[in-house]
Amino acid sequence: MIEFHIPLFQIFTLLAAVVFPLLVGLVTKRETNPGRKAVFLAALSVLISLCTELAAALQAGTVYNVGTALLTGLGSFLVAVAMHYGLWKPTGVADKLQEVGTGKHEAE
Repeated sequence: MIEFHIPLFQIFTLLAAVVFPLLVGLVTKRETNPGRKAVFLAALSVLISLCTELAAALQAGTVYNVGTALLTGLGSFLVAVAMHYGLWKPTGVADKLQEVGTGKHEAE
């Protein structure tokens, strides 16, 4: 028997990965080391996936599967990196968010 079922929590995690690079841009400065930004992005991806998998396990009354959470976190990180380099950076959105709080965007 074949079943096609994607849990709602995994869909949420994947969709959240689209905005993760923007969140990292808001909490870091333009001068922040790119490696440090990548660590923030990876930590955010894993943290969200661990939390959503925990919520899914609690809601369904099943065992918490760390492997699924970590695999989802990896996928979330890869989607976030792809979104950053494929959409947010080329369109200038990433740069605009880096200017939030510096006053540069208000002068233009």
